[in-house]
Amino acid sequence: MIKQLMFVITFLLLLQFTLNAQYDFEVAFPNLTFTSALGLQNADDGSNRIFVVEQAGKIKVFQNQKSVSQTKIFLDLTNQITSGGETGLLGLAFHPDYKDNGYFYVNYTAPNPLRTVISRFSVSNSNPDSADKNSELILLTYNQPNPNHNGGCLAFGPDGFLYIATGDGGSFGDPMNNAQNINTFLGKILRIDVNNSQSPLNYGIPQDNPFVDSSNIDVKKEIYAWGLRNPWRFSFDPVTGWLWAGDVGQSSWEEVDIIQNGKNYGWRCYEGNHTYDMTDCNGTYESPIWEYSHSLGLSITGGYVYRGQNVPELEGKYIYGDYLSARVWSLEYDGINTTVNTQITIADGSITSFGEDENNELYLVSLDGNIYKFTPTITGVGTHNLIDKFQLFQNYPNPFNPTTKIRYSVPSISFANGDKTQRVSLKIYDVLGNEIATLVNEEQSPGIYEIEFNPATKVKNIPSGVYFYKLQFGTFVKTRKMILLK
Repeated sequence: MIKQLMFVITFLLLLQFTLNAQYDFEVAFPNLTFTSALGLQNADDGSNRIFVVEQAGKIKVFQNQKSVSQTKIFLDLTNQITSGGETGLLGLAFHPDYKDNGYFYVNYTAPNPLRTVISRFSVSNSNPDSADKNSELILLTYNQPNPNHNGGCLAFGPDGFLYIATGDGGSFGDPMNNAQNINTFLGKILRIDVNNSQSPLNYGIPQDNPFVDSSNIDVKKEIYAWGLRNPWRFSFDPVTGWLWAGDVGQSSWEEVDIIQNGKNYGWRCYEGNHTYDMTDCNGTYESPIWEYSHSLGLSITGGYVYRGQNVPELEGKYIYGDYLSARVWSLEYDGINTTVNTQITIADGSITSFGEDENNELYLVSLDGNIYKFTPTITGVGTHNLIDKFQLFQNYPNPFNPTTKIRYSVPSISFANGDKTQRVSLKIYDVLGNEIATLVNEEQSPGIYEIEFNPATKVKNIPSGVYFYKLQFGTFVKTRKMILLK
């Protein structure tokens, strides 16, 4: 992620250029500061806690409250890792069933020899704010030929598998061509099954990984995608299921990729859409959906598709930034070839990561010691705000079982009598157009609303399948599709 010292000079020059911000970030926890924070996660266990990863080896936990003034040490690995530069405690992911099994996973670098370690830990049986350090189960290790380009991100996909980002092994220009070599873990996105181990491994290999049936014993069957230089941060969009990754470039270009099973993303043959080293390049390569030149930034920090409530204008847009120039962009993508990229602000410090809380609100992690979040453009559910149009958002999760949440916005419209309340209808239909349930049919004030739909409480014996939800006010009608899987 952190590039050569010569790039810092260019970074300082870039800071001379400023643009008017469309959105603002504010310090989320003004009474807290962190040392070389590299990540932020939530456990999705209903506790409303934030977990911050510090490069030297500590994970700190605290309540998600602006007034919070203290953190607790959730896990301290400082005595078993090597840190500095691009090494250290680089990633954290909580098991989807963490609330019940207490498992979480880390990605760190260890010394002698320099190597990446992917491990599972358990939370303490007696203290939910502390991990059991002695519970470590090492899942996977692989040597690092150089201290840079270690990747570091790991996250669970909607399929329940654990995805792991690896760098190309470092140095300059991938001299060993690791990213194109399927006999090494380097320069890849790996995917493993942590719930079903296959001896002698402490994990299983998903049956649709691209090389699972290879007869070559040297091929790494854990590979999901390859041809990546240093995918420092990636994330899944819970609505579309797409895996978004920011892959750090070499000399000229940074790129955003939608990672798909079995795809080769071109490095070192290509840097972005541009040829780099075409030696032995005769494969089929996937192009990035977006790239930007080093006139705008020098090291991409991948982010998240925004699914929160505080900034509804950014709904469905991929929010990402650049570590060195501190620019933050929103990127729209229609799944085919249309992209709209907009710079929305410049952060106060170097951007190491983005993260989400349990409400899908987005946070920016900075090397200046602070955690930032978007300044809300709404003041809360059902309150007067800046909303100027009706919006119906995609339900989350989708597909769903047993429940899903539907959000929509009611704009501020004044009628002749001064009344601002409006009768809003939200109904569920099957594929034949039959009304299944009425979720809302009432006068509502301007604001953002969120409704939970539980078919079991609304409709008896509703089968799996495709359904539609329709929002209506006067002449405004908007319909979206959702899928129930039992």
